[in-house]
Amino acid sequence: MADKRFLDAIHDALHEEMSRDPSVVVLGEDVGKKGGVFGVTEGLYQAFGEARVIDTPLAESCIVGVAVGMSVNGLRPVAEIQFADFIHPAFDQILSEAARLRYRSKNDFGCPIVIRTPYGGGVHGALYHSQSIEAFYAHVPGLKVVVPYTPADAKGLLKAAVRDPDPVLFLEHKKMYRSVRGEVPDSEFTVPIGPAAIRRPGRDLSIFAYGLMVHESLQAAEALGKEGIEAEVVDVRTLRPLDTKTILASVERTNRALIVYEDNRFGGFGGEIAATIAEEGFRNLDAPPTRLAGPDVPAVPFSHPFEEWFMISAPKIAAAARALVAY
Repeated sequence: MADKRFLDAIHDALHEEMSRDPSVVVLGEDVGKKGGVFGVTEGLYQAFGEARVIDTPLAESCIVGVAVGMSVNGLRPVAEIQFADFIHPAFDQILSEAARLRYRSKNDFGCPIVIRTPYGGGVHGALYHSQSIEAFYAHVPGLKVVVPYTPADAKGLLKAAVRDPDPVLFLEHKKMYRSVRGEVPDSEFTVPIGPAAIRRPGRDLSIFAYGLMVHESLQAAEALGKEGIEAEVVDVRTLRPLDTKTILASVERTNRALIVYEDNRFGGFGGEIAATIAEEGFRNLDAPPTRLAGPDVPAVPFSHPFEEWFMISAPKIAAAARALVAY
């Protein structure tokens, strides 16, 4: 085992997969000699050359479109979108081409691409460098959506995504790149796409979260534990496919559900979790499924106090949990 930053675990996954499989290529803006704006692809250009680590124009639709073309010609491209806020010009390529290729070809073609992109706020990125985009893309059948929390999961899930025969959107919370560390196995491993993980067992309520919000939820659970409230924290980590079995089993144990996500509350992915619990776990509930999410404003503000007002934090989660237990 080695202690790794979140960022380094992702880098190692890319390096190992490119070493293992010569069909794996990386493409995106500044991923080559510069090593990416966050340094995730640093050293890959020197290790594998310009034919496999490709700097692209600033054109997201082109990046994903080229990756789709590569995938049907025997390659396994990992396309980096520099910030999730700028992924939307590629929406049609992701929705209409990548996600539907297997369906429209009657299973003759898969589309083994990975689209990596940093998302989320809390880093003073303001309007165009703080968005959470998961709800738009988790809605798309044929596209897997993965949001790791631990460095080990970041590495193992990315390796699984590269090997997957269908497209995977891999979301990396930019605030976690250098602030989150953890033990990562030295040996070869993957983490399967699909199953959720229980990060902390509990009896009084279940907190469902993904990405950075798992970190905040665990902090909240520790504070609640000192007050005699035992919160179970479930790291959803794969939004599509969603592990409804683990979610419903957790609610059956605790009888209360708090769904935490950073995106705007209205129409956010947490609503899907809440609906699943209401429809399939209603008889186990002692309180309504509750969402705690970002306010419905157009973007994360730049002002530090307003950014704190927008972001979901451990104290906010703990307050929502207390209210739910007291219901």
